[in-house]
Amino acid sequence: MASPDAASGGGSVLLIDKPAGVTSHDVVARVRRERGGKVGHAGTLDPFATGLLVVLVGRRATREQARFMELPKAYAVTARLGATSTTGDPEGEISETGRIPPEDAELPSGTIRQGTPAYSAAKVRGERAYRRARRGETVDAGERIVEVHRFEETWREDDRAGYEIECSSGTYVRTLIADLGDAYCEELRRTAVGPFAVDEAGHELALEAALDRLDPPGR
Repeated sequence: MASPDAASGGGSVLLIDKPAGVTSHDVVARVRRERGGKVGHAGTLDPFATGLLVVLVGRRATREQARFMELPKAYAVTARLGATSTTGDPEGEISETGRIPPEDAELPSGTIRQGTPAYSAAKVRGERAYRRARRGETVDAGERIVEVHRFEETWREDDRAGYEIECSSGTYVRTLIADLGDAYCEELRRTAVGPFAVDEAGHELALEAALDRLDPPGR
């Protein structure tokens, strides 16, 4: 639902609940076809993942992309236990191990050093890491420092477990789950980006209204 300010050409922010099976680029391309002009997004979701995609519409909005990109993220994860995946998700080659990570395993939080997955969009010598990995190359995409604000197991049943994760921008949730050992990310849903929640999906905010939520007046 567009506000009058959004419709007037001042730039807007679309909150979209991305379904599984489409890329973030697919969503942006669809909005660009419908609206025309500049369109971008504030943080990629893997094709298998669902949840909140913040889409920036208009030149003014896309100029603010860095501010939206750096917002923390929240996720709900279903992990498959006792198995590993070459990509850390259901799209990779699955190997059954039968070893179930213990329920009392320590879940990392705070500032951590995280390896960048070979199957990621990170660039290695000018080319996306996942393209090199798909050719069978050994890929070292380096490491990054990220912040994990909350990592909590919320349920467990047989070889599945649910987790809620709140983390800084740039955190690879697939890697957090894979690093538990004998686990991979079976379902991933982004529930929030900064102050924006997936429950708001379907709404369109005027750019100024969205920016006010990043830095409320009088704070």
